[in-house]
Amino acid sequence: MKEQIQILLIQSLEVLVASGVLSEVPANIRIDHSKDKAQGDFASNIAMMLSKQAKCSPRDLAQKIIDNLPDSAEVDKVEIAGPGFINFFMSQGSNASVVSQIIDQGENFGLSDVGAEQRVLLEFVSANPTGPLHVGHGRGAAYGATVANLLRAVGFEVDNEYYVNDAGRQMDILATSVYLRYIETDKFPDNGYKGDYIFDIAKQINGVDKLDIFSGVCADEKDGGDKEKHIDDLIKNCKTQLGDDYKVVFDLAIQQILSGIKVDLNEFGVEYQQWFSEQSLVDSGLSKTTVEALQASGHIYEKDGALWFKTTDFGDDLDRVVVRDNGLHTYFASDIAYHLEKFERGYDKIINIWGSDHHGYIARVKASIKALGHDESKLEILLVQFANLYRGGKKVAMSTRSGSFVTLEELRNEVGNDAARFFYVLRKSEQHMDFDLDLAKSKTNENPVFYIQYAHARICSVLKQDDGNAAKVDLSLLNNEVESTLIKQLNRYKDVVQSSALNYEPHLLAYYLRELAGDFHSYYNNSEFLVEDTTLRNSRLLLISAVKQVLSNGLGLLSVNAPDSM
Repeated sequence: MKEQIQILLIQSLEVLVASGVLSEVPANIRIDHSKDKAQGDFASNIAMMLSKQAKCSPRDLAQKIIDNLPDSAEVDKVEIAGPGFINFFMSQGSNASVVSQIIDQGENFGLSDVGAEQRVLLEFVSANPTGPLHVGHGRGAAYGATVANLLRAVGFEVDNEYYVNDAGRQMDILATSVYLRYIETDKFPDNGYKGDYIFDIAKQINGVDKLDIFSGVCADEKDGGDKEKHIDDLIKNCKTQLGDDYKVVFDLAIQQILSGIKVDLNEFGVEYQQWFSEQSLVDSGLSKTTVEALQASGHIYEKDGALWFKTTDFGDDLDRVVVRDNGLHTYFASDIAYHLEKFERGYDKIINIWGSDHHGYIARVKASIKALGHDESKLEILLVQFANLYRGGKKVAMSTRSGSFVTLEELRNEVGNDAARFFYVLRKSEQHMDFDLDLAKSKTNENPVFYIQYAHARICSVLKQDDGNAAKVDLSLLNNEVESTLIKQLNRYKDVVQSSALNYEPHLLAYYLRELAGDFHSYYNNSEFLVEDTTLRNSRLLLISAVKQVLSNGLGLLSVNAPDSM
């Protein structure tokens, strides 16, 4: 119906252009669903947008637009509201036509092609493979996967990618931690990884010598020393003394953890088209050649034996080291090479979903893209706040390094995939979220995912009681207040999906489904469906069938099940 209103407005504006009131018809005319039924079904601010061009007040221009609107059987009346909004009241038949449209299109209802022929690379989670995914990673996983679903629903071609940080110091700390558990020393470093999973990996090591790697090592922090130098000395000894066996331990640790991450994400309904290895950038030489290219273009200088990228030339607050004084490339150097490789793949849009603690990293990454001659506006970075977990009203403390955290697998086992996926996207990604385990497991109306799924199951139960009488349907009979509200909600679905996708805001869809479920529950509690009047009965059953289809479609985009019974 929005398209129909837009056609009417364009025709009116063309008359005003021809008469000299306006100079041109705008390319985009905003039309929104009205929130208050007293303001009609749709509203447009076009008169307010064009009043300066028309050299008259918005309300005067609104009246001229209304006076030149073509007659339409689908519009009952048009009114001016407030400073110049134009409100459209649609006919009951026009509104109700969405019911038949939903039934005809089925699972395709709500899909569109606004992103057709545009390719998107979406990178998300990309947690260091130093331990299993925890509940904080789960939020990024649910958010990223849902954004991908939504973008595909509006026509974009989306590739999901996980950037595997399988090179660098953190991986060496992991490998050394595993080796120390393997030799069963009681001198474990403050800066080592302490989770039980480290013991599990160590138990799988075979044929590697058990050596004393503490000789010549700086004292740890608990002994009055430097914990960073302590772990670095252990890493150095581990590499030197083990030789080729160090790589055996290193590869085993990463493979075991990465394998667990892949299984965890797959069981959570999160799929990737590519797993990109950071080590591949080193092995291919791309990280080195990228730094050399920046150096040749004058964007890198030497200071204190290290190479620095002049990111301040591009708006960063500090210049950044890309090669340390020991000749090793920094994580930033790898990230520059990785983003260069991304851009060279030819995507129309590149989206990174990062934890909010990476906010300060945005300027320097965009600086590197610009310095390498690419359009940094093609890169969008979305931030996700950490998720706080509550059980019994108390916050659960978590620390990856100490091994004190709740894994994503544990969360899924406790509350189920459906509740986890839904709760994670129920708030805007940049807002803090408190994940209430007790609420997520409850079978009450306060639990939004239960409330929505129960609406779907209730409809299925009603439809099973129908005797299948093939009497005609008359949608004009669906004219009481609750039915009108339901129909209006159904008309909003396609716009909600599009808005959720283009703004990367899946919480909009989650809230919509909760509202639609609420409207259905009100209808269920106040109306009888299986009435004697077969035409009215079939019309009401068709309406709730449409509600069932939209609930199923929407839940599907959130990767949440729509059960037939509960």
